[in-house]
Amino acid sequence: MHFTITYSGQLPSSSNAAVKHRIRRALHPQLKELWRTHPALVGYANLVSRESGEEEHSSDALFLTEIQGHDFATLVHPRYMLYAELDILMLRPEAPGAVISQAGDIDNQLKTLFDALRRPTDQSEVPSSWSPTADEAPLYCLLEDDKLITKASVETDRLLIPNANAKEVQLTIRVTMKGFTATWGNLGMIG
Repeated sequence: MHFTITYSGQLPSSSNAAVKHRIRRALHPQLKELWRTHPALVGYANLVSRESGEEEHSSDALFLTEIQGHDFATLVHPRYMLYAELDILMLRPEAPGAVISQAGDIDNQLKTLFDALRRPTDQSEVPSSWSPTADEAPLYCLLEDDKLITKASVETDRLLIPNANAKEVQLTIRVTMKGFTATWGNLGMIG
C-alpha cells in the first residue's frame, strides 16, 4: 500500500514529548482519513475500535494501545507483520545545503520526525496537559514502533514562499507499507 502524508510546521533538531506530540496530532487527521477511506483498511475498522463488545479473544482493538487513559491507533503494526519505507521531501526556506548549517543537523530532525510518527511508548511521551478532542479518540499514528521503518530516503530543497519562518519545514512523506511475510490479514495492506 502506498500513500502520502504531509506536515507543515517546526521540526526542531532537539525536541521533547510536547513537540513530538504536536507533530503527531498534526498528522492524525490524515491517518484517520486513510483508515476511513482506503479500500484495504475499511474492513479493518474493528482493529482500532473498542466499540464492538465482541469476545475478548477477537481481533477487535488489536491496533489500539492505551497510554495515560488515552487510546492510540497505529497502522504499521508488527501483529500484521508490517513495516514501512519512507520517501521524504523536506522543503525549507533556506538555500540548498543550508539545512545542515542553519536549521540544525538533519539526522536529529529526522529522529524527531520518526519519534512523532510512532505512538508514544509510555506516559512520559504524552503531555500531561493533553486532553484529546472527541475527534482524537483514538489518536491515529503511523507506526507502532519506529523500528518498523526499514528504509528512509530524504531529499531537501528550498521552500519558495516569501517571508516564510526560517524554523518551519514542509514535509511530504510518501509511505510504502510492506509485509515481512504475506498473511491473510495483511494482503490488502502490503505494496
